[in-house]
Amino acid sequence: MPYIKEEKYDGKVTEELALHVKEILRLIGEDPQREGLLKTPERVAKALQFMTQGYDQNGTEIIQKAIFDEEYKQMVIVRDIELYSLCEHHMCPFIGKAHVAYIPNGKITGLSKIARVVETYARRLQVQERLTVQIRNCIEESLHPLGVAVVIEAQHTCMSMRGVQKSNAITTTSAFSGIFLSSARTRNEFLELIGRK
Repeated sequence: MPYIKEEKYDGKVTEELALHVKEILRLIGEDPQREGLLKTPERVAKALQFMTQGYDQNGTEIIQKAIFDEEYKQMVIVRDIELYSLCEHHMCPFIGKAHVAYIPNGKITGLSKIARVVETYARRLQVQERLTVQIRNCIEESLHPLGVAVVIEAQHTCMSMRGVQKSNAITTTSAFSGIFLSSARTRNEFLELIGRK
């Protein structure tokens, strides 16, 4: 996925976000004018735009740029896709891996497109449950495969840095469709191949 270059940031949005960050710094007891913080509001503004760039992207369009006719009807798995997202409840990061599989029904997509779909939906304010379903639905609606399986494992800093403060807790979510729902054998094969059974 192409990274947003600095010159492509919306200057007006960056400026407005920076003003709010400056006020947040003041409200938590910091001095926004001290040397180490002078450029922090702008840096945070740009970081927020980068971390939420998924709002400007469309997962279906990403897949549709690389759809190919192919009679392959076995499982296609892209596993260990790194993901970085922000939880919508505290805007704290959650970090993990997505494992995505589909069984083609006459159409396949470029493997990198699967990772780009994960990235697109992760780069929004999210809950892991919704993220898992959005990835599944995007692939389902774009390729009309025989089935889609998505498993996400992530560590949520809103649980480790604050609140309950459990730093080793991992959250696992899954979403299945088609043959992954109707066939325990197919679902178990997927889980075995990603090392989760």
